[in-house]
Amino acid sequence: MYPVLMAADILLFKAHSVPVGRDQIQHIEMARDFGARFNHLYGEHFVLPEAAIEENVATLPGLDGRKMSKSYDNTIPLFAPRNELKKLIASIVTDSRAPGEPKDTEGSALFQLYQAFASPEQAAAFAEAFAGGIGWGDAKQQLFERIDTDVAPMREKYEALIAKPVEIEAVLREGALKARKLATPLLAELRHAVGLRDLRDQVVTKTAGKAKAAAPTFKQYREADGRFYFKLVGADGRELLQSIGHASPREAGQAIARLKADAGAGLHHVAGAGLHLGEELLGKLAEDAAVGQVIEALASFLEEGA
Repeated sequence: MYPVLMAADILLFKAHSVPVGRDQIQHIEMARDFGARFNHLYGEHFVLPEAAIEENVATLPGLDGRKMSKSYDNTIPLFAPRNELKKLIASIVTDSRAPGEPKDTEGSALFQLYQAFASPEQAAAFAEAFAGGIGWGDAKQQLFERIDTDVAPMREKYEALIAKPVEIEAVLREGALKARKLATPLLAELRHAVGLRDLRDQVVTKTAGKAKAAAPTFKQYREADGRFYFKLVGADGRELLQSIGHASPREAGQAIARLKADAGAGLHHVAGAGLHLGEELLGKLAEDAAVGQVIEALASFLEEGA
C-alpha cells in the first residue's frame, strides 16, 4: 500500500522531478508505471516523474551496520536529546580491534556516518586516525561531537516549534488548503475520464437540453471484449454510425476528432466493407441510415464551434 500512496502524492501534483535516496528509486519507477498505465487507458492526464538523486548522497548505515531504517529499529533520531544521541552513537556496532590497531574505513558504519556530516578535510583527518589505530570509544566520541555540532541549532529550533502545537496545526491546515486547491481540479478530471461523473452535471445537461434543440452526439463505451467503441446518434435520437473497436479510449477519441474536423469530407460507404473516411475503416452505418445523414450530423459540430 505504501508505494501506491507515495505514487498518489507524486502524481496528484504533477511533479516532474522528485528528490529521493537511491533506495527509493523503485518507488518513483512504480509511480511512473501507474501514471503511464492510466494515461494509456484514459488519455494524457499524469506527468511521469523522474527521480532526482544527488551523486554525493549515499544510503546511511544504521546502528547495526545495515541500511538505516525504522523497520530495523537501528535509526539515530537527529533531534533526540543530547544525552540520548550520545548513548545511541556509543551503541554503534564495531569490530574487536583494540586501540592502537589500524582500522579500515571501508565498510565502517561509524566512518560513513562521520563522512556524511564532515567536510572533506575533516573526513580525511578521521581516516588518518583510523589508520593510526584510534580506539572505538574515541572514534564514537568524535562522531558524536561532529553530529551534535551540526544538529544542535536545528534541535533547538525543533524543540521551540514543537512546543507550539496550535501554530503547527495552523501551518498544516494552510498547507492542506493549498494542496487541495491544486489536487481537486485534477481529481475531478480523472473521475470524469474513467466515467465517475458528477450526477449534478447530468441534471444541468438535461435542463440545458430542454432550453435548446437537441443536437447530434457521440457516445463512447467499452464492450465486454475490452475494446472501446463509439456511435453517432442523430438529433432525433436515431443511431447513425457504429464504430469498429479501438484499443483505448484515446484511439476512439482521436477517430471522433477526425470525423468532427473533416465534417464528413471523404466519408463513403463500401458495400460489404463498411463506412470509410478516406482509406480508414470507421465502422458501419446503422440500419436505415444513409451516408448523407451522417455528414449532415457531422456538419452540426462545425456549426457549434463557429
